[in-house]
Amino acid sequence: MNSEAPLSTRTRSAEFLRRWRRALMLSLPILLLVVGAAFWVTGGRYVSTDNAYVRQDRVTIAPDVAGRIAAVQVAENQPVTAGQVLFEIDAASYRIALTNAEATVARRRLEVDQLRAAFHDSQARLRAAEQELQFREREFERQSRLAQSGYAAKAHIDEVRHAMESAQQQLQMARQGVQSARAALGGDPQIATEQHPLVREAIAAREKAALDLEHTVVRAPANGTVSQTERLQVGQFVTIGMPVVSLVESGSVWVEANFKETDLAGIQPGQRAEIEVDAYPGSRIEAEVESIGAGTGSEFSLLPSENATGNWVKVVQRVPIRLRLVDDTKLGLRAGLSTTVTIDTGRRRGLFGSALAEPEPASEQAQPGAQ
Repeated sequence: MNSEAPLSTRTRSAEFLRRWRRALMLSLPILLLVVGAAFWVTGGRYVSTDNAYVRQDRVTIAPDVAGRIAAVQVAENQPVTAGQVLFEIDAASYRIALTNAEATVARRRLEVDQLRAAFHDSQARLRAAEQELQFREREFERQSRLAQSGYAAKAHIDEVRHAMESAQQQLQMARQGVQSARAALGGDPQIATEQHPLVREAIAAREKAALDLEHTVVRAPANGTVSQTERLQVGQFVTIGMPVVSLVESGSVWVEANFKETDLAGIQPGQRAEIEVDAYPGSRIEAEVESIGAGTGSEFSLLPSENATGNWVKVVQRVPIRLRLVDDTKLGLRAGLSTTVTIDTGRRRGLFGSALAEPEPASEQAQPGAQ
């Protein structure tokens, strides 16, 4: 009897353990299924990517005039303000050109005065020619009457007729001279000297020379940091449009995130996002979706892919999304820094489809879950 009691106890314990083991084996897959379904139903709100980088406007500065660099006023990675002098080009030849242009303006003004005087002279000639013709016509009429009465010789009549015809030709030439003088004044004898085409052309040339002289001093177009100044060497000859220095503007900083095309369904402009910068571990910057790219990155590449080939392989495309930084961060972001972007789409997966949910305030917003 004493030996059978422990045996019965051990049997009952083994049976109890087998039952619990069977229950656990059955309930564990069910539990995993329920937990997975819960994650599926409540998930899908956040989308993230680490294919994101800090962007800043960059300007490549090139001179508008050619010449040798006479002075360099900046150093590599030096902060500058808008209007600050970057470098200067030798301006001696441009000063000479400006002096020559000013002399041309004065000469053109003198020429216009001469044209106006020539017009008045042509008018005087016209009046004299008209008076001469009137006199010759009266003389011809008198001699014609005398010839009819037999008191004038035929040879004298011919001389008088020739003189009258010559006066007519002189009058015609005088009229043409007046027309030519008027045309030289632009068709308006009362035109102001400064409005004459010759003077205006000379003034434009002078302004061009003055602008070229001003362009010998190259200034920063905006606030920022200069880079690649090693190409600025005193004595180096630069040509028009030759890139010599770069300026990274500090006024605009944004993040460009390249999301997979499969993540675009719930992304809309205005949605809130969170940015983590690899250079500053633990830092989080609030941002906002500003715009979604008009096409994938491959569409705007230098050599777009040709998919109409026999060896085509489908690759998930990425679309650039621009994010505007909301908070005034003091991290000192630099162009090209790698970041990780997480966007709150406000979308949850429902049992019968996706459902939208209002994003929580920033202070109470839950941390993004695993995607």
